[in-house]
Amino acid sequence: MKKQFIIFIVALFLGATAFHNSSAQKYVDESSGFTDRLYFGGNFGLQLGTFTHVEASPIVGYMINNKLSAGGGIIYQYFRVRGGNRIADYETNIYGGKLFGRYNFSQQLFGYTEYENINLDVIFNTPNGFELGRAWVPAFFIGGGYFQPIGNRAGVTVMALYNLLYDVSRSPYNSPFVLRMGFTL
Repeated sequence: MKKQFIIFIVALFLGATAFHNSSAQKYVDESSGFTDRLYFGGNFGLQLGTFTHVEASPIVGYMINNKLSAGGGIIYQYFRVRGGNRIADYETNIYGGKLFGRYNFSQQLFGYTEYENINLDVIFNTPNGFELGRAWVPAFFIGGGYFQPIGNRAGVTVMALYNLLYDVSRSPYNSPFVLRMGFTL
């Protein structure tokens, strides 16, 4: 399934690049209006089968100038594991929000920081033993990324981030290092 997803993304990327002749990135100046400075994007993920994962994380950003932008977004993830001989069935929803800042070093390379706060199932150690409950879990990511333009405004982003608030017992991430791929319009 992972191999098929990677092939799909590469085909989508190559097809979109071939479809659009232009590779210009959006620019703003002092005369640019509020809506001219807005951009939209986010991440979408889908995995079906014994392990089901659906993610939708739209964002909206505001270009302060050609180098600096900031914005926010919402996060929603659905997980389901169909148990087998050794694993019980499990289903959960994760939701929350994020605020981010981005600094463009060049047309393709950028620095990135993000504060995220999500609500998810967490295992608590209580006097009666371990119990499953919900908690808000913060994350503070720093890192950078690469932007590949597709047309006049759209593009694909790939980011490598590090979570400064990573907690192995509560984080939904397997590691403090996180790789992301998304789209921007």
